[in-house]
Amino acid sequence: MLKGKISKSITILSFSIFIFIAIFNSGNAHAKKLKIITTSTDLKSIAEYIGGNKVNVESLTKGYANPHEVDAKPSFMVKLRKADVFIRIGLDLEQWAQLLIDGARNSKIRFGSPGHIIASVGVDLQGLAVRGGAMIDRSLGDVHIYGNPHFWLDPLNGKIIAQNILEGLKRNSPENAGYFEGNKKRFDREIDTRLIKWMEKMKPYSGTNVIAYHRSWPNFSKRFGINVVGYVELRPGIAPSPAHIATLIKRMISEDIRVLIREPCYESKIPKFISSKTGASVLTLPVSVEGVSEVKDYFGLFDYIIDNLASTFEKQEITPHD
Repeated sequence: MLKGKISKSITILSFSIFIFIAIFNSGNAHAKKLKIITTSTDLKSIAEYIGGNKVNVESLTKGYANPHEVDAKPSFMVKLRKADVFIRIGLDLEQWAQLLIDGARNSKIRFGSPGHIIASVGVDLQGLAVRGGAMIDRSLGDVHIYGNPHFWLDPLNGKIIAQNILEGLKRNSPENAGYFEGNKKRFDREIDTRLIKWMEKMKPYSGTNVIAYHRSWPNFSKRFGINVVGYVELRPGIAPSPAHIATLIKRMISEDIRVLIREPCYESKIPKFISSKTGASVLTLPVSVEGVSEVKDYFGLFDYIIDNLASTFEKQEITPHD
């Protein structure tokens, strides 16, 4: 009888120890996740795909916000102080980021450290802004001397971003290298599969001329064959003059340009005025994940942009090319 009670007690004790160890290990596994901070929702989406359940990822910015204009909040510094990895777009788009890095005083994420990842490394840049050491000032607008920083709007550049993130994650969590590499292969296959569908949907409208509000689209337009032939902003980041708007309206009428693309972070009054004078459709397209509520991830960004472009071209009775 006594032996039975002892045996039962040992069984209960063993089970309790097992539960404790399981909970302890679960907590440790959670604690071992890399804490990643990104400067954009696009980088967050790709980092989540590559990192999977080995990472926790947070973006400092919203997908509908203007990435040029971000307030360096003290709360951002707190988040960066606790980060293992910091991922930035680069190409001087996030000029606000360096202040945050300096304020965070986290050696793991400083430039040149294993935890500092620049997503633009290896990207074939479009629209190089300044050559030969030319003098630039604010009167020229938001000039990016290294090239157009909206490179993620070409899905093949998404694969390069993913590779840069992969290498960074492997540096910081080498024990999970195989897991990260497997996710990267799946990411590439997903891009390749969807790109066939995206290209097919845009092919009938290759060569179609459009106007854009801001210079966000050179990478997208080159990949998918549309022509951005003018901008609402004559100089990026600077409000257009009445004279420029008048010239743009005349051009759109004379050249039968029927679509104007506007990003959610830019005002709508001027595009609506241009539309009233030309009959062109104003198409609001996000340039980042979560730029509109329907876009949940990097793949969904292209689904949304391409579906809405195609339907707007159809609505405007733009004749598909053979």
